[in-house]
Amino acid sequence: MRISQLAERTGVSAHALRHYERLGLLKPRRLPSGYRDYDERVVREVVFIVMGRQMGLPLQRIAENLPAYRAGRLSHAQVIDALQQRVAELDQEISTRQQQRQALLDHVQWLVQQQKQARERSPSGATPWPKVRHTRSP
Repeated sequence: MRISQLAERTGVSAHALRHYERLGLLKPRRLPSGYRDYDERVVREVVFIVMGRQMGLPLQRIAENLPAYRAGRLSHAQVIDALQQRVAELDQEISTRQQQRQALLDHVQWLVQQQKQARERSPSGATPWPKVRHTRSP
């Protein structure tokens, strides 16, 4: 099947399919005309790739598992291990983001306090920024 047909059947853009080919994940045959010719089994491979991407797996890790998937040797245990590893990575990313979030909130609180102290020092409500001298152009 041609790339447009594969794109239609899988819901993946032809651009993405070409990208997967450049990375070596897909290996279509080339017709004498130069067109790509995909075997029917490639539909499953593209779905495997897309599902991995939807779970946040990097293409390199998907590529490492693709040969075993193609050969029917990718066991449920291997998939479970890979998914559990991804969950652990996400947990670490969430923890890091929560720490960043807290640091931001702490900084906002500090700035609010600074603003409050500045207002107390200047009851007019004016911000204690340095004066800027305006010069008139001739």
